[in-house]
Amino acid sequence: MSARSANVAKRVGAARLAGLVIAAHGRHYLVAPEHEPHALLQCFPRGKKSEVAVGDRVIFEQSSADQGVIVEIGERRNLLYRSDQYKSKLFAANLDQLLIVLATEPYFSEDLLGRALVAAEANDLKPLIVLNKTDVSAALPVARERLAPYRALGYEVIELSIKTRPDEARGALNERLHGHATLLLGQSGMGKSTLVNLIVPNADAATREISTALNSGRHTTTFTRLYPLPDGGALIDSPGFQEFGLYHLTEGTLERAFPEFRPLLAHCRFYNCHHLHEPGCAILEALAEGRVARARHALYAQLVHEASQVVR
Repeated sequence: MSARSANVAKRVGAARLAGLVIAAHGRHYLVAPEHEPHALLQCFPRGKKSEVAVGDRVIFEQSSADQGVIVEIGERRNLLYRSDQYKSKLFAANLDQLLIVLATEPYFSEDLLGRALVAAEANDLKPLIVLNKTDVSAALPVARERLAPYRALGYEVIELSIKTRPDEARGALNERLHGHATLLLGQSGMGKSTLVNLIVPNADAATREISTALNSGRHTTTFTRLYPLPDGGALIDSPGFQEFGLYHLTEGTLERAFPEFRPLLAHCRFYNCHHLHEPGCAILEALAEGRVARARHALYAQLVHEASQVVR
């Protein structure tokens, strides 16, 4: 038990225990007690509203041998979630980096990639892009061409073939995942599950155990879960998704989440410039000169529009 957790446990009393949330399914959470991390308990939040996320350090009261009630959420370094105009869905808390899995085939969504990068920037997370299935040589040149603008912005792209060169892929990934809490994102079909099975020993068995403990049964792919890594750190796997709403981000956060915008922000004529139609806008000038990509500015404009549609 860490000194901080010991102090927390001492403060809240012996009846309350510290733990780590390792999986979430609806209002059901699986908590690994800090003093006995392999004894997983199914826990529920106190009250009707649930604000617990995978990766949260929590205080819980044990109500039976395998169940408990979450009574306190520890201080977070960050909290990543996606949202539409009506509601938000928590991804995970206390992250260091975001690993975005793409593939040469099927055709990956640049909209989802762009949104994931914005989410990483907005939460001060290091983004890593994996291009999987590089053995599909016919599709590789197009995928590289599509990712070239992101490399130019400074984003790291790791090219892998997890199925045909697993040892090489494992070495490249372990080097970057060691000691970090990493959220794994990707559309279905990109090789996300193959990556998890490569990096996490007995991941399939662990997922079945988590699913049984959560009572989620056959819905084994619909919950977010945390896998501790053998050499330190954690890999958090999230269900494959086709949309990534960022309606909760403010306009000020959005403009700073585009690294190519940041050096230009101080040079707009108006301090409250929206970078959409205003005269003297440094970003629009850079757009006209080709220094800002049209697709990136279009994504920014779409995200600003979405943020204005939130039903409060």
